[in-house]
Amino acid sequence: MKKIVCYLRVSTSRQGSSGLGLEAQRQAIEHYATSLPASILATYTEIETGKLNTRPQLAQALHLTKVTGATLVIAKLDRLSRNAAFLMTLQDAGVRFIAADLPQANNLTIGIMALVAQQEAEAISKRTKDALQAAKRRRQILGNPNGAAALKKAAKGNTAAISVIKAKADHHAADLRPVIDSLKGEGIISLGNIARALNARGILTPRRRTWHKTSVSNLLTRLCA
Repeated sequence: MKKIVCYLRVSTSRQGSSGLGLEAQRQAIEHYATSLPASILATYTEIETGKLNTRPQLAQALHLTKVTGATLVIAKLDRLSRNAAFLMTLQDAGVRFIAADLPQANNLTIGIMALVAQQEAEAISKRTKDALQAAKRRRQILGNPNGAAALKKAAKGNTAAISVIKAKADHHAADLRPVIDSLKGEGIISLGNIARALNARGILTPRRRTWHKTSVSNLLTRLCA
């Protein structure tokens, strides 16, 4: 069965406290989940006010979506095209995204919408770009002239490849830190029980495999490093 994470969003605290709009969004997503069918792992609700750019509930929803391999689902696409910050967050997250009212609007659609919404911001930065171009025409050296040589040197042998693998594992471990902390808070502390809990939540190892005592031990070692 497919897994989805729900994200509900309203514009004002008044709407959030009254439930106005939230129930309709929830029903739309639940209807979509039933039609697949899919299981809902969690539901996150965000209340945006004014020009708020930080979205902690969205961050948590994206995190759970990423570590479980689920799909992020919102109810409607209306008004999203005006919200460049929200769209760019979705585009950069690297997770599967679906709108219940328009399932064919996938990550590519969101990317296009984000680019359109960002046109005004790009117009504001035009003078900065023009200044950089002028500097290039004056043959000024921009950036680190030895950067390319350093990268070529680092790529020799297996050192670069090993570094990439280690960085990926470290990043995955960092993503799972809140999950491990939550499990420990529930009294789940043994390697075997943690492995079973991670597998039950559909969370995979960095190599997309199920968890065992050894892989959990490696994860905890990275988190303690």
